[in-house]
Amino acid sequence: LATVALAMMGVGAKAPTPEEVRLAVRWAVVPAHKGEEPPPELVRPCTWLSQRSRPLSDLQDPRVLRDVQYRLSFKLDDTPAAGETSKRRRRGFNTAMEYAIESGYLDANPLAGVKRAGPKGGDAVDPRVLVNAVQGSQLLTAVSYVGSVHRNRGRRLVAFFACQLYAAMRPAEAVGLREQDCHLPETGWGTLTLRETLPVSGKRWTDSGKRHDKRGLKSREAKADRPVPIPPILVAMLREHIEEFGTAQGGRLFANERGGVLGTSSYWRVWQEARPFALPPHRAAAPLARRPYDLRHTCITNWLNDGVPVAEVARRAGNSPEVIHRRYEGCIDGHEELNNAKIMSAMGWAEAASTAEEPG
Repeated sequence: LATVALAMMGVGAKAPTPEEVRLAVRWAVVPAHKGEEPPPELVRPCTWLSQRSRPLSDLQDPRVLRDVQYRLSFKLDDTPAAGETSKRRRRGFNTAMEYAIESGYLDANPLAGVKRAGPKGGDAVDPRVLVNAVQGSQLLTAVSYVGSVHRNRGRRLVAFFACQLYAAMRPAEAVGLREQDCHLPETGWGTLTLRETLPVSGKRWTDSGKRHDKRGLKSREAKADRPVPIPPILVAMLREHIEEFGTAQGGRLFANERGGVLGTSSYWRVWQEARPFALPPHRAAAPLARRPYDLRHTCITNWLNDGVPVAEVARRAGNSPEVIHRRYEGCIDGHEELNNAKIMSAMGWAEAASTAEEPG
């Protein structure tokens, strides 16, 4: 919405700068600020926006709509925004337009039928972020060396990152993982039954007034769950984690140092400190496993490269097969010859080829 406001702010000799507009909108849309006076540095842009912004009806004007579309797809320096950024902005604006329709301000969504601008396929996974088996093991070991022994900043998060590397869990799913959701036998494979996520939104944005809101699994019904089989190595790590650190309130496996809900900044800092321990300088400076989420990408890619059917990979990862195909197509290696052989066999060509190769 702060981006769209640049296209809807109106014109004038004393118009605020784009940076001021973005700061003003970001302040104004916070629910806790309703009825408050803006801070002194934002009084002028907030006043301008409230008095000079275009009405929603102007979105019926193709020129205005093209400007909105441009703002959704480009950055302030006029360079194209990342594909995922453009999609996220458009989703947010669509939500606002649907609300405007429900409230009677508009009859139809002005973006409906408008051709999308910007790059396509921008959410494809970059193969450079993926780690091999040795690097993955080294990174988990390095996590255990972060922080002093009595604080255990890193050691309490080794199994947390392992859930992403070996079970393709999203970080928010691992944050919400509880002991009662885990089947961890002494030997063999186990199962994690994922039921909720705890994404960070900030106290100003949640209904509960806490930094985390309880939500269902991504792209699923609110009460739906997702059983995920986990290999023996992850079973052992989770058993050891529970034995050493116990559980937090509600049976959660992973918590911050004070026993509260594990925040993004907490595990992000640990990860950034661990990478230089595990990787040589040229690797640490590269995109390799730059984000904890790259461990999930690695796990999904490994499943695909090991021949696990796409539908099963999608089920375990909590995605649709279409998303798996689109995002990971460029990461699948070594299957061309195998697939060629399957096609040869299906078409009856393999037998003919072997007969032709026989002597005499």
